[in-house]
Amino acid sequence: MSAWNVDSARHLLARCLFGYSRADLTRALSYPSAQAFVQQELLADLPPDGSGQPDPPGPWVTEAPVTGDNAVNNTRYRELTNWWLSRMLTEVTSMREKMVLFWHNHFTSQRDKISYPQYMYQQNALFRRYAFGDFGQMTKEVTIDPAMLIYLDGRQNNKNAPNENYARELMELFTLGLGNYTETDVKQAALALTGWRLEGLKAVFNKKAFASTNKTFLGKTGNFGYTDIIDIILTKDATAEFISRKLYREFVHYQPNEPFVRQMAAVLREANYQIKPLLQFLLTSDEFFRTDYRGGKIKSPTELLIGAVKQLALAKPDWAYLADTGRLLQQQLFNPPNVAGWSGQREWISSNTYPARGGFTDSLVNGRKSNGQMLAGSLNALDYARSYASSENAIQFVNDVTGLLLRFPLSDTKRKFLLETLLDGTIAANWSTNTPMADIRIQKFLKAVMRQPEYQLT
Repeated sequence: MSAWNVDSARHLLARCLFGYSRADLTRALSYPSAQAFVQQELLADLPPDGSGQPDPPGPWVTEAPVTGDNAVNNTRYRELTNWWLSRMLTEVTSMREKMVLFWHNHFTSQRDKISYPQYMYQQNALFRRYAFGDFGQMTKEVTIDPAMLIYLDGRQNNKNAPNENYARELMELFTLGLGNYTETDVKQAALALTGWRLEGLKAVFNKKAFASTNKTFLGKTGNFGYTDIIDIILTKDATAEFISRKLYREFVHYQPNEPFVRQMAAVLREANYQIKPLLQFLLTSDEFFRTDYRGGKIKSPTELLIGAVKQLALAKPDWAYLADTGRLLQQQLFNPPNVAGWSGQREWISSNTYPARGGFTDSLVNGRKSNGQMLAGSLNALDYARSYASSENAIQFVNDVTGLLLRFPLSDTKRKFLLETLLDGTIAANWSTNTPMADIRIQKFLKAVMRQPEYQLT
């Protein structure tokens, strides 16, 4: 594979984390190879006793839902969102939270339909447990997950009135992909999925509502239940290719290299649908480290939000402001736009979202929201600049900051522009962080860097 150096480490961190800090880069490069870093840090397992799960956002996560209290539920959803953003920021060099978001965007559920945040918390915890784990078992648990039973109407699915919503999306969006099943398969799968309902925070099986009869599904016949349906789906090559292709698009390039996707699928099948060996293969491959893919992915809003906070080393960000900005940029956590999730890439950028992205990074630098309100937890420009060994050398400082903040190479013209922005009329030989107005010049420089189109790429 490619040499393990500063540039390859930056690429790996940028794709596998929500942005990275200088400390993250130093940590990655302390390992002798990408293989060692991927295995021991990015894909590190949770402790077997389950203690690796983070503390919940509040004691309410175990309370039975109470109808009609929208104000309380909205407050709890805010707490849940802020909690998850905090997890993303503090996860250091594990890609577990990145995978939790990946699965959230794969097995979608929307808070607009699921009134109670307890259910969405449970689903989020499920994705965290299985982030690198057994895809088949995760799919089985998602199938009877309370949030999913609500979102795709599984709790309404019974032998007398089969509901096909989940059966259809299970095959179209979660496993096989279009063209690999028939309408008859959808109907037969729906029968196998009957019988589940909710009691409080739990899914329970009602045998009387189950269609206890033979079903013929994807060429197999038997009195199948939901686990049988998923086991049959996993025997199909299309499933491994579908999951591999989606992971490729997320972490490598939006246009899949189909021969390589088939290699990934072979690894996944060989590993009995364990995700960790597949990610280990992908993230240490020559394909992943191709130089023409670096800087070729548009940051999601969440990558932008958390990444900017990391890069500017902001210790106490305003979580509510980050959550509100995420919604403005079209990625409200726990609320994907539809069952297909966020499509990403070019859909992230529009005439509304692009200037709003710049407004957000401006606000972190100058400590003021676009409406003029002061922002807690904003940047101290002088402290930030002096945290670089090159802070008193203008040319090297520009190179060091752009090296951290940008993954797409700058032209000489833009680099000159950024240097002139920092110097603001003086010459490089006279630059010092101790001169009057140095903090204002640093702010202007950082805002200019983060306003570059290249800053939107990772």
